Amino acid sequence: MKKDTIFVTQPFLPPLNDFIPYLEQIWNKKILTNGGPFHQQFERELCEYLGVEHIALFTNGTIALVTALQSLRITGEVITTPYSFVATSHSLLWNGIKPVFVDINQDTLNIDPKRIEAAITPQTTAILAVHCYGHPCDVEAIQRIADTYNLKVIYDAAHAFGVKDRDGSILRHGDLSVLSFHATKVFNTFEGGAIVCPDLKTKVRIDQLKNFGHVGETNVVASGINGKMSEFNAALGCLQLKHVDEVIQRRKEIDAAYRERLTGVKGIRCLRSSGELVANYSYFPVLINRDYPIGRDELYENMKASGFHPRRYFYPLISDFPMYRGLPSSNRENLPVASQAASQVLCLPIYPNLNIGLVEEMSEIISSKSRGCS
Repeated sequence: MKKDTIFVTQPFLPPLNDFIPYLEQIWNKKILTNGGPFHQQFERELCEYLGVEHIALFTNGTIALVTALQSLRITGEVITTPYSFVATSHSLLWNGIKPVFVDINQDTLNIDPKRIEAAITPQTTAILAVHCYGHPCDVEAIQRIADTYNLKVIYDAAHAFGVKDRDGSILRHGDLSVLSFHATKVFNTFEGGAIVCPDLKTKVRIDQLKNFGHVGETNVVASGINGKMSEFNAALGCLQLKHVDEVIQRRKEIDAAYRERLTGVKGIRCLRSSGELVANYSYFPVLINRDYPIGRDELYENMKASGFHPRRYFYPLISDFPMYRGLPSSNRENLPVASQAASQVLCLPIYPNLNIGLVEEMSEIISSKSRGCS
């Protein structure tokens, strides 16, 4: 057993001494929340870094998802993916919306636009898609469908911080994009999230909804929620922005190291690289197929026994959980690609201070099995 246990991710933390001046400012001003100075600064700096015009900060990405659906007044049925973290579809249930699951694309593991149109009914009001592992959805195809059927589009962009296509930020697509700044993400504020808004009017409504629906001191105009980000988290975000390019570059190097060692290993499929995109290397998933001598779960246990803890993101499918499995769209016959991916996927550890030597050890465990070694 290794002395250190290597998990799939570790949060990047800036030097403590760098954060102390931020804490002193919070302490001296005695403004802890409610859109304080760091909150305002962080929103401005995020907009500049991400290349968007308006952003609303939240206490976490899940509350941001719930509020995004509220702000667009989504009801009825929403077409979404079963291959994601449960927060995606839980946000629908919290709003009294029926999730309708459709299958994913076998190359990207994102929602398959070809499956969306067939799932549309008179009750369908929106599409909730996920940029899985930070790889963008087919945004143009999804928007064409949405325009044809007059549907809203919300992107769960929890994995897509800083990702760009040839025309700019991937976050500019859809009616709203939702980010997570959870500790395990490429960019974190310990806990946090945000909604990227297309215009100031939308941002104003979302800001009201995340503050109980308050407008001014004495007027409440909507049944909002408490989704505000604290000054502590906003200050940490301002500091983290100074390091994020370095963090992403390091993750890129680790991604390349895995690809160099695993590409060509029989039975192992790495998802395609970013190509023309500006990627953030948020995860490193591999698919363990039938040509590999042992099953995914056996490899998972073998790696854990050696002190490495990959994760099976995303297994089980959301549609397999008790609150969803009764839906007609949860039938596995409706989701063959997603079901297969969930049974094969293994996300390997990737974070900025992961030693390349450990990448080599993990790659050797995986490749040695393929060579028939014990």
